[in-house]
Amino acid sequence: MTMSQPYDAAAIARALVAIPGGRDAYAEAESRAPQGRHRQPPQAELLRLIGENGFRYFRNESDGEPYAVPENGPAIAVPLRAKAHSASGSLRQHLIRDYLTTYNHPPSQSALADAIAALDALACDAPESQLWLRVAPDPDDPNVTWLDLGRADGQSVRIAPGEWTLTYPDPSTGPVWRRTKLVGRLPLPVSPTGGWRAGMEAFAELLPFTEKTLPLAVAWLLAALRPSIPRPIAYLTGEQGTGKTTSGRMLVGLLDGPRTPLRQAPTNDRDLSVTATAGWTLPFDNLLSIPLKLSEFLSRVVTGSADVSRALYSDNDVSVLAFERPILLTGIDVGALKSDLSERMMPLELRPITKRRTITDLWGGYERAHPEILGAMLDLAALVWAELPQAAADLTHRPRMADFYEILYALDRVTGWSGTSTYNGAQRDLVDAVLDGDPAIVALCTWALGPSFPREGWSGTMTDLHGFLSERVRPGEPFPRTAASLSACLNTAAPSLRQRGIYITRSKSNKNGRKYTITAET
Repeated sequence: MTMSQPYDAAAIARALVAIPGGRDAYAEAESRAPQGRHRQPPQAELLRLIGENGFRYFRNESDGEPYAVPENGPAIAVPLRAKAHSASGSLRQHLIRDYLTTYNHPPSQSALADAIAALDALACDAPESQLWLRVAPDPDDPNVTWLDLGRADGQSVRIAPGEWTLTYPDPSTGPVWRRTKLVGRLPLPVSPTGGWRAGMEAFAELLPFTEKTLPLAVAWLLAALRPSIPRPIAYLTGEQGTGKTTSGRMLVGLLDGPRTPLRQAPTNDRDLSVTATAGWTLPFDNLLSIPLKLSEFLSRVVTGSADVSRALYSDNDVSVLAFERPILLTGIDVGALKSDLSERMMPLELRPITKRRTITDLWGGYERAHPEILGAMLDLAALVWAELPQAAADLTHRPRMADFYEILYALDRVTGWSGTSTYNGAQRDLVDAVLDGDPAIVALCTWALGPSFPREGWSGTMTDLHGFLSERVRPGEPFPRTAASLSACLNTAAPSLRQRGIYITRSKSNKNGRKYTITAET
């Protein structure tokens, strides 16, 4: 076959015959081709046939975009409209490759454009289906979850109560994966010879968590293996020199690949949304503070959010980026936290490193231990999944992040650890930090829990309270400038205040204004 040949119908026929239904498709195209010496279908028709018979099409439930899945390939989605895609290849790239392999030269750009346009039109009638990034639920059993290992052949992990298996999801019935540059390849997991405890010992040797916070780190990883649940923000903290950045990379690397980068926090909403959509974990490194915009964004990502904006090159269409991600932060001290964010935070303290290792030695040990650590995590996940129904039945009280708390409680039952006690204590400490970081709240707490506070409580307008508390704040300390600002501040802090035994209620507005009542448990 030479480059000067315009067509090789026999080679194209052989390629199409290898595709399900390809023989009949080629015969149909040939019958419609112009009569002549060579009687071959046009390039666009051949490309359309390759695409139509070699792939199945559907639309992503999240954004309505069309995707294709190879008939005889892994359950990995191929974007239809993209010109190029580095993670999974676009349909355009697949068509060029198949045509080039068959014919030994690429098709024309106009033929490609015509074929893609035809396939895009046909995909309008395709069924909707959900694409999954890294972690997915089982379509038939809500107690089963899947983990994408990021491998080219689509090999994945199916985690069921009591066991996990390496397998390949069926594109027609199992989860279909979405790939990006941030979906790194994971090693094939191996159950440690000494069981999950041996794997946890290797985990503890590499990541210097304190004895109390190690169970919380493990529970965070297990929660990251379950899709569509809120998870607390893992906040790696410790004095300078405790290896927060390296430990953060290793922790998220267990699920997203060892080369997963920690990132600086983006400064605008669009970049934040794109970052959250592209990867499974959302790790931000070396935060010195958490500005209000970032605090609000992180709070939304924990429980699920979406960014809707105008689609490119359109006047009346929108693009939708939906996300609910495990988040990891590192920093020595991020300063005062907003109440809603503090309720979603989980500090993971690192102990000082007494024996330094070279980067080559450290990461070499990590990559060697990764398969067994991942295997131990999956062993624990299978045991915890089996324990979750009993955990749900036993728990009578759940704090915020209730789904995570059930996983943590089940992990304690499986391992004998006391992670729930550590978590509850950490939440109380965060509440104290939030309340003690706002001068207005400090003034309210000092007054309401002090001896001068009326036993029957206090009642008045927010203007009255604003004037009263402003006199109790030291000169120069920040204080809400208006009664409305103070009201917003107290509404935000209300859950934390209740944990200190301070309750604020408000009456319906009348001609005398809205009345507020403050009571305290002393």
